[in-house]
Amino acid sequence: MSVGYEGYGAGTPDRAGQAAAFDAIGQRYDEAFPHKEGQLAAGEWLAKELPAEARVLDVGSGTGLPTAKGLVEAGFDVTGVDLSPGMVELATTHVPGARFLRRDLASLRAEGPEGLGRFDGITCFFTLLMLPRPEIPHALRSLRSLLNPGGLLALSMVEADLDDATIPFLGHEIRVSGYLREELRRTVRDAGFEIAGEDSYSYAPASTDTPPEFQLFLNCRRV
Repeated sequence: MSVGYEGYGAGTPDRAGQAAAFDAIGQRYDEAFPHKEGQLAAGEWLAKELPAEARVLDVGSGTGLPTAKGLVEAGFDVTGVDLSPGMVELATTHVPGARFLRRDLASLRAEGPEGLGRFDGITCFFTLLMLPRPEIPHALRSLRSLLNPGGLLALSMVEADLDDATIPFLGHEIRVSGYLREELRRTVRDAGFEIAGEDSYSYAPASTDTPPEFQLFLNCRRV
């Protein structure tokens, strides 16, 4: 599998610890985050804007709930990708109408032997926060390359001034990054997107070891 963003280093990103944490968390992720109003609203935006039977890529598909499930129910051709094999297995069980693959975000390509083709829409909910900050602009440009002209990206991040910081998460440790709001907007625009809409949510997970967070949702269009 080819791994690495064009123009960003030559090494393979080390995400073994991230994948192992989510393998161990499994179904408990949905139990800890039972309310996903932001994801549901972003999915409704895509469903309204995309043509019938559009191809949609769910990046960091997790358990498949609610995003991939909702997209399939809306009649779209859905492919989900996740780094965690445990999450891929759960999503395949939860959403049999979609196709799920174990892929690192840095390996995603439209063309080539493992190319996914191009999509009309992409969802990327809380996936970029799992990357070191220097990778995020490259990841956004990679997602742009997977979209058809004028394609849509529904993106979410947690608002935080962090770069690859280790935090406790549901009994495990993960590394996360974030931006403050204006810097996130600028990074998204610099990657070749216009921001068509924006929303934010204050969210307190149903967990004692994870602090409340401020979630940012951007509705974006490839330019």
